Amino acid sequence: MLETISVVGQGYVGLPLSIAAAEAGYKVWGIDKDPIKVENLNKGLSGIEDLPNSKLISSLKSGNYAASSKANYISESKVVLICVPTPLDKYNRPDLSILVGAVEEISQYIKPNSLIIIESTVEPGTTRDTLLPIVERVSKLPRDQFNLAFSPERIDPTNKNWNVANTPKLVSGLTEDCAEKAMKFYSLFVNTLTKCNSLEIAETAKLLENSFRLVNISFINEISTICSKLGIDVQLVIEAASTKPYGFMPFYPSIGVGGHCIPVDPIYLSEKARVLGAPSRMIELASDINDQMPNYFVGRAKEKLGSLKDKRILVVGVAYKPDVSDIRETPVEALLTGLTEQGAKVYWHDDLVKEWNGSKSVALSSDYDLAIIATPHSYIDIEKLGDILILDTRGSL
Repeated sequence: MLETISVVGQGYVGLPLSIAAAEAGYKVWGIDKDPIKVENLNKGLSGIEDLPNSKLISSLKSGNYAASSKANYISESKVVLICVPTPLDKYNRPDLSILVGAVEEISQYIKPNSLIIIESTVEPGTTRDTLLPIVERVSKLPRDQFNLAFSPERIDPTNKNWNVANTPKLVSGLTEDCAEKAMKFYSLFVNTLTKCNSLEIAETAKLLENSFRLVNISFINEISTICSKLGIDVQLVIEAASTKPYGFMPFYPSIGVGGHCIPVDPIYLSEKARVLGAPSRMIELASDINDQMPNYFVGRAKEKLGSLKDKRILVVGVAYKPDVSDIRETPVEALLTGLTEQGAKVYWHDDLVKEWNGSKSVALSSDYDLAIIATPHSYIDIEKLGDILILDTRGSL
């Protein structure tokens, strides 16, 4: 057995990472503040679609994985990874409070020569300028007595082709030695590693990846609205453009982007740009377009029904993407609010989410004036809607 490590945060990023490390032979403590999640994990219930219960149970039985809400297990660990959320606050600004709290807590327990790896998304300069001083202050260790690295997560829930092992991973360190230690750690369960020249390059690369996606998804949503006005099927337009073998990458329309990355990470980049006095108009415009998409589909629903007052509308799928139960930053919430404000009687169906915001998923049926396909999970049988009007946010006419 290899050395003991701790992974702080056992969600969509931290749990698959923990199990991959456990399968590689590390003794892994999965640390999470949620006692119910910890209890379920130790029972073999993963709670996320990407990780079958069988893989979790196997790691539990091997003794290579256990979950705990106690941070003191970090004192046994030579490597500590932090995979906690870095959301936006109520003013749509970066909120590092969860990450800062995690770094402060783990710093109480780290030993000399420990390796701390940040996987949470941050603004450029955060690891060096914000987190490093916290580790020094709380641990009372000078920076040459511990190792600090940044390696941004690349997790795409339910992606059948790319996982922890085969997704290329960026690695950076406070020093060359820190980076090398992080590379050695990941090399046992990640196939392809790329060492960045600085912490800031890796931090910014992560933000570029998801800003690229936000800009292009927002752009194709604009194209979709144009095609709708023209009476053209945007899916066929994308299919035609995709025959070009160079200089084009297909993106697909939707009600807007959600989840913990695409609608959030670009704001971290634009906020840093604002502080620096550098323009980030493309990101800001793309974010605005994304935010407007739910209201656009409220308008489309009104076009179909004439008036939404007292109309029974079923929204199909409320998670932020197909085949996951994650509702973080889901644009469907704004759609439900917009429809309700227009006087509609709004219901939703999503058997993966089941309960949300004080209401429950209803069955698919034809007992509605309109069905809006927001998140098309693969299990959904559209035929159960019968012959009622359907508005497909994915681009059909």
